[in-house]
Amino acid sequence: MIDATTRAQRLDALRAEMDRAGVDLTAVAPSDNLVYLLGFAPLGDERACMLLLTAAGSAVVMPSLNAEQAAAEAPELQMLRWADDEGPQAALAAAIVRVSGGSATRVAVDPEMRADHLLLLQAALPEARTVSAGAVIGPLREAKGAEELELLQRSSDAADAAVLAAFAALGPGVAETAVGDVVAQAFAAAGSTPEFGIIGGGPNGAFPHHHTGSRPLEAGDAVVIDVGGRLDGYVSDITRMAFIAEPTDRYLEIHSIVEAAVVAGLAASKPGATCAEVDAAARGVIEDAGYGEYFVHRTGHGLGLSVHEPPWIMRGNEVELRPGVVHSVEPGIYLPGEFGVRLEEIVHVTETGCERFSSLPREVHVTGTQSTTSVKPEESQLL
Repeated sequence: MIDATTRAQRLDALRAEMDRAGVDLTAVAPSDNLVYLLGFAPLGDERACMLLLTAAGSAVVMPSLNAEQAAAEAPELQMLRWADDEGPQAALAAAIVRVSGGSATRVAVDPEMRADHLLLLQAALPEARTVSAGAVIGPLREAKGAEELELLQRSSDAADAAVLAAFAALGPGVAETAVGDVVAQAFAAAGSTPEFGIIGGGPNGAFPHHHTGSRPLEAGDAVVIDVGGRLDGYVSDITRMAFIAEPTDRYLEIHSIVEAAVVAGLAASKPGATCAEVDAAARGVIEDAGYGEYFVHRTGHGLGLSVHEPPWIMRGNEVELRPGVVHSVEPGIYLPGEFGVRLEEIVHVTETGCERFSSLPREVHVTGTQSTTSVKPEESQLL
């Protein structure tokens, strides 16, 4: 996915973050963090595999069965191979020597590293204190370059097509799973691999992370459609709302509040604003309308190689946004036993504000009547 020059630049950038954080050695497991740094990652399983990085050098502890493919991906990397019948301990010890990491006192470990592999590393460096590598890798992944933004745009376009396919599949008697199948097919047709699909009809929409099930949609259902896919390594994430038959006044009231919260969150997303300020802008709209207790999650999250990655758009996070940062704005109101409304945009921060990836409006899509229509949003919808 990346060339040797980009690989070297990203490893050097990580070293600079390590120096600022007082980290002597960073260990990265097969994860999206490794994909970002090296351009690939072997299958993460019970076989220990990790990139070790210090100011002095880098080396990869690699199971033998993955070594040839990894060498083809990045021939300049130093790899310490180990076979199943010998175990990884000797290769790990040799890698530590190779990068002059034996005296490390502060080791940053990939938060996605398996516990048994972390125990191996701790046994090899018993005097070192281990901390999360999120603090040194996260800042690198937060701000996307032009090529990454282009890949995210293409991935978003595929998600827009999947939402339109979901809209077309809706109707009374159609199971949530049937709509989910149509979403998966639409992603595949766009060259994207489905990552997730939440189709929540009626009371199921009040569960923010509903597991799409066999419940048939009914007239009078509000339907949450939250879908995402992966295209050329980069993911998408979008949430839109539909209604089976004519929306009720109560539904339209809630939808308009959530829409106003999205608009406030987008307006707050600009360079120098903190993640907490963006959250407060969106959350304040819902709280002022009297539904604060029904907004039960953070306002957003970063997105790129992972569906959820830093920065976290939530209370207490004083990380400042900067140009290139990609994140979601996705406030919601969830009324137990009735319905839920969530509207989600993925945006990237510019020099003056933010721009969204999706070209779809956030109005409620109305279907299951004699004709398929939509309830037109206010002018603020265009933000």
